[in-house]
Amino acid sequence: MAIVNPIKELCRHQLLGQRQALPPALWRSQSDRICHHLLCCPEFIAARTILAYQSCRQEPSLDYLFAHHLPQWGLPRCVGQELLWHRWQPSEPLIKGRYGILEPEPRSPLLEPDCVDLILVPAVAIDRHGYRLGYGGGYYDRLFADPLWQKIPTIGIVFDFAYLGAPPLADRLSWNIDPWDIPVDAVCTELGLTRL
Repeated sequence: MAIVNPIKELCRHQLLGQRQALPPALWRSQSDRICHHLLCCPEFIAARTILAYQSCRQEPSLDYLFAHHLPQWGLPRCVGQELLWHRWQPSEPLIKGRYGILEPEPRSPLLEPDCVDLILVPAVAIDRHGYRLGYGGGYYDRLFADPLWQKIPTIGIVFDFAYLGAPPLADRLSWNIDPWDIPVDAVCTELGLTRL
């Protein structure tokens, strides 16, 4: 049975509530601003294959990127305790996966790490050192534990209130880093991109 970290649970509960309380128009405009910042990022511009995500629980939406930028996209599919990455283009259908998240169809071609240039990583929150707070399933922790995936640049995507760059929540989250946590290389919010 997994050990529950009460500090992370408190942060997760507070920040998910704050995110889900965003009015739809504000959620959309802030999501689009995040996308505009990514479009100016050199790593994003140079990338040919980018791993992304489909927004759930009012995560920042990447729909603007999907509509206006045409690299090769990859989206995850949850299989057991792992994420499998599949090639995807916005014209292709998606199906609801185990957690109600839209995923590529199982027959879609798989992507291997050696052909991926950039990973856009969703999170509940990210602290000032790049450590992310997810939903507690450990999917990205297991992905980034693999040395082949660790070499790929990562940009964490959160709204600014969930970029914990100042006390008190930032310190509380930072003090509870688990041994398996691996930080992202940069964070993008509606206010801009920060390299870590």
